[in-house]
Amino acid sequence: MIDLHVHSTFSDGSFPPEDLIVQAKSIHLAAIALTDHDTTDGVGRFLAEARSRSVRAVAGVEISADFKVGTFHMLGYFIRHDDSQLNQRLAWLREGREARNAEILGKLTKLGMKLSWDEVRAFAGEDVVGRPHFAQAMMARGYVLTKDEAFEKYLGKGKAGYAERRRLTPEDSIRLIRDAGGVAVLAHPFTLGLTPPDLRKLVGQLKDWGLGGIEVYYSEHTSDMERQYRDLAHDFGLVSTGGSDFHGALSPDIKLGRGFGSLRVPDEVVDQLESRRTSA
Repeated sequence: MIDLHVHSTFSDGSFPPEDLIVQAKSIHLAAIALTDHDTTDGVGRFLAEARSRSVRAVAGVEISADFKVGTFHMLGYFIRHDDSQLNQRLAWLREGREARNAEILGKLTKLGMKLSWDEVRAFAGEDVVGRPHFAQAMMARGYVLTKDEAFEKYLGKGKAGYAERRRLTPEDSIRLIRDAGGVAVLAHPFTLGLTPPDLRKLVGQLKDWGLGGIEVYYSEHTSDMERQYRDLAHDFGLVSTGGSDFHGALSPDIKLGRGFGSLRVPDEVVDQLESRRTSA
């Protein structure tokens, strides 16, 4: 059992990187990858703890890319987490969040949710503030009951509290990951909001740009989705990867390594990904 989609306090997770390794060891995960949003700041600590506990750990990242229809995330595995070009571009992305956060706060205030910046910031821990932290602050105030409600009513794309921010293009996100020695993987394809023919067309284009895999095994994928994405991966010669998208307290029903309980990512996926590392 492995989990290649996990977040720490350096992103929107509730556990520090070291704690994720401790948990992985306790449930006998064969491998775990840290894939924080637009940052590799927690990866050094993550890898150091993994070495001390003899846990196979993968340096990763999850990059938000620009897409007109739904939400586009690109996962990067086996990256050089100290790569200067990678971290400069990730810093540029994170800086863009600051202006966006101010806009979101203003919009929520106009909607009658009088949150202070300090309230929202308190939920971020070591991370740059993002929409999940706004959701937590809204829950604490009683404006919404769950994170899903916050996104569905206010924070989701196109909703009254949503604001755009800096993003890379899909092609640039793939290039950035590959230039840092990593393997680029399309995360949870259903969030793109595409029809099967359009998704197939997109995957073909992404493959031409250097895509190495598709996230097939995922907590929120139905059996039909899993079958569709596995077929796509096979047809385009891509690795079928997977992970829980574990965040801890923010999504308490999703468990490390198991998702909602039935998630099973094949152990051999790690070796398949590693074999596709670039030499850049």
